Amino acid sequence: MTPTSETILKDVFGYTSFRPLQREIIENVLAHRDTLAILPTGGGKSLCYQIPALLFDGLTVVVSPLISLMKDQVEQLHAAGVPALFLNSTLSAETYQANMDYIRRGQVKLLYVAPETLLTPRLFALLDEVPVSLLTIDEAHCISEWGHDFRPEYRQLVEVRRRYPQAVCMALTATATARVRSDIQTTLGFSSANEFLASFNRSNLYIAVDRKFDPLEQTLHFLRHYPDQSGIIYCFSRKEVDDLAAELVRHGFSARPYHAGLDEAARKRNQEAFIRDDVQIIVATIAFGMGINKPNVRFVVHYDLPKSIEEYYQEIGRAGRDGLPASCLLLYGEGDAAKQRYFINQKEAQERRVATEHLQAMIGYAEEESTCRRRPLLNYFGETYTTKNCDNCDHCQKVENGRPLRVKETKTKITLPADLTVPAQKFLSCVKRAGESHGADYIVDILLGVRSERLLKNGHDRLSTFGIGAEWSRGAWLSLGQRLLASGYLKEYGKFQFATLSLTEKALQALYRRAPIELAPAPAEAELESVPAQAEDYNHALFALLRQKRKQLADAEGVPPYVIFSDRTLIEMAAFYPQSSSSLRAISGVGQVKLQRYGEEFLRVIQPFCKKHHLAEVKNKARTTAAGSGIIGSRTRALAEAYASGQTVADLAKRYQILPTTVLTHLTSYVARGNSLRSGADLPALVSATPALQKEAAAAFAELGAVFLKPAFDKLQGQVSYSDLKVLRLIYLCRLSTN
Repeated sequence: MTPTSETILKDVFGYTSFRPLQREIIENVLAHRDTLAILPTGGGKSLCYQIPALLFDGLTVVVSPLISLMKDQVEQLHAAGVPALFLNSTLSAETYQANMDYIRRGQVKLLYVAPETLLTPRLFALLDEVPVSLLTIDEAHCISEWGHDFRPEYRQLVEVRRRYPQAVCMALTATATARVRSDIQTTLGFSSANEFLASFNRSNLYIAVDRKFDPLEQTLHFLRHYPDQSGIIYCFSRKEVDDLAAELVRHGFSARPYHAGLDEAARKRNQEAFIRDDVQIIVATIAFGMGINKPNVRFVVHYDLPKSIEEYYQEIGRAGRDGLPASCLLLYGEGDAAKQRYFINQKEAQERRVATEHLQAMIGYAEEESTCRRRPLLNYFGETYTTKNCDNCDHCQKVENGRPLRVKETKTKITLPADLTVPAQKFLSCVKRAGESHGADYIVDILLGVRSERLLKNGHDRLSTFGIGAEWSRGAWLSLGQRLLASGYLKEYGKFQFATLSLTEKALQALYRRAPIELAPAPAEAELESVPAQAEDYNHALFALLRQKRKQLADAEGVPPYVIFSDRTLIEMAAFYPQSSSSLRAISGVGQVKLQRYGEEFLRVIQPFCKKHHLAEVKNKARTTAAGSGIIGSRTRALAEAYASGQTVADLAKRYQILPTTVLTHLTSYVARGNSLRSGADLPALVSATPALQKEAAAAFAELGAVFLKPAFDKLQGQVSYSDLKVLRLIYLCRLSTN
């Protein structure tokens, strides 16, 4: 069968649907039309040329500005079974010559080179011998003097276009204002009819700006919310990088510095440690990150003000490239602007004028106090953002309905079984065995069997309580911990989830006598546990085991862990418990070659875990929100019963003094766990999408499942908002439940 874009997408890369504009861009390139594509970081730019490369007969040449980016892309393509290589100064003379011979023999589909390498007689002579079908210019904003990262050698790439006129040319970037896009088109001779401009909005990023008063303490406070998660901190100077990295290490964080003042070996060593998940945090100047394709960066902190909005947007874009929630914090003080202006004043007149314009726009963004963060950010790139409340920045989360909200959190009540003696004994015993020197999050990690770096370093994976609580969700264990605290069995020093917990005499006596443990009633609505509003529902203990297996395989092959599988893929495995190769093949990101190479390795982790914890494979994605204890909270049940009796979402929100979106979350949780519920007449009125798009959304849920909204969002190319999809998913699940 002749391969198509769709078959390559699934068979090679393991995805079932295109992201917004990917299909249109690919079709335009396959029609031999020069193409300018502006897609946000994490929007899937690489597939836009990698898929055509596998369909064209000749060679695809990819111009990439950084060696690290070339290496990263080639490793990922090799893992998917795609013949690709790079030519640059890191290769020995023998390897360089061998790679050139592979190209001459037609054994390579994608060649990655830097512009300086491409513009040499040696490379021209090589490419003259082979058919070049596609010339791809990545990071195309480097062409423009008005871009934030202008490189003169990029201007010379037009010579390559003229030398190989038979090759279609493609330019890609994630950061380009209208002026920069026009400059790219003019330089390369593109037609504006072949420009594809996606939304610059990265909806999964939480964006915040804080006034700088004690930057170290502010940063430490922020980082404590991301234990064992990958993140990048950007500083203005090399000295700040070194000082901050040292402070973080002193406070127990796994961190390394990165800047141009380090010798090349040290920079490479620190970058590799970060990419391979051996180090949690990289502290860097802007020299770091442009060539990094690490998808599981969960946070980006700007310790100082960036020089431009383009630079800022590109740097926060390194967070959450896997589509999962990530946070971006900018610390800003007036002194930052003064430092920037000092260096700007050293530049030549034209360069100084451009830099000053960029800095003023950045200052205006940082000092904006009233509107949604996304509005001025997207407006800068010529995009009008009309959503009244993005629900994912410090301004929109600050106040809603007259009350303050915490970052990206919602209130959810956890209902526990009536007899809690045995679970309480587990929790208290775990606190005792861990030395009474850790907080609740850490104790729950032990109970769930999470193999975090800190936990393994402490040797607590060898405790008898390690993994004995995998049948409960994290939220359930934290709720139990709060009840034990309120009932006098625990005492704490500091805030609950980050405090040090220890046992009271009452707890010691209860454990010694094996007496029943009586707990205080569940906390009132105002004291309920806060949990992430968009947290995925998956088995965290299994996810930790899968990450460990991925790390072992990656280390054995000498590649970053995400080359094996992304976090998103592992999360789906931990949500759907695939028990066979065919079920594993249905997981997003599992292509044919990766299934053959790694499938059995991951099944040998999933199958015994599921057997031990009596977990069945989730066969029908559309009916289930995946793993977990399956406990239906009393609030969830009460809301569902009230809704079934004829009350509307608005009625319930008012009655319980919660947000309408919280009501929808409860109702979705209720019906997704197999309970029958009829959708009310009020739900369609909450949707702004056209009837035709609503029908397409239902078809997308039927095809892709209704556990995650992002696959449907991408399938519909962003034409249906996430708020609409939440309602349409509930309508869809209700129809399934009553059939």
